[in-house]
Amino acid sequence: MTTKLTECTLDDLHELQTISIVTFTETFKDQNSPEHLKAYLDEAYDLDKLKKELKNPSSRFYFIYVDQQVAGYLKLNTDAAQTEPMGADSLEVERIYVKKAFQRYGLGKQLLNKAFEMAVEQNKKRIWLGVWEENANAIAFYRKKGFVQTGTHSFYMGDDEQVDLIMVKTLH
Repeated sequence: MTTKLTECTLDDLHELQTISIVTFTETFKDQNSPEHLKAYLDEAYDLDKLKKELKNPSSRFYFIYVDQQVAGYLKLNTDAAQTEPMGADSLEVERIYVKKAFQRYGLGKQLLNKAFEMAVEQNKKRIWLGVWEENANAIAFYRKKGFVQTGTHSFYMGDDEQVDLIMVKTLH
């Protein structure tokens, strides 16, 4: 199994939309109503919205490939692109998703390592993310990587308010 990380460009817009919908649906469909899930997917992964995000110099997307197939992706934000005002010395991991078929192969670790690499390269002091309070596996993964919970924020799945834990890791 060979893996490769590449930064997404506007040419990847449709592939980004596809992988976004597939991975989000696989991860959260069992815990949410079809109506709430559809409302979220339609808003979050609208082509115009994704295009705007890809064009934002403070956001970066990366695909992870396994044997030439897109297996997941990473979205990083800095400055005003961050979903919470965490300051110029912070980098946000907004999305880190891997297709179910490729989970348990260390791809999440590779994507998170890319986030650490980008944070260090940009001289950030902190890396942070929001993770759904019901996503026990992800919370355990981030804790193992040195993240600690510092707060919460609301996340909407359609009109269903849910809680994300804000987790932060201070970089040395």
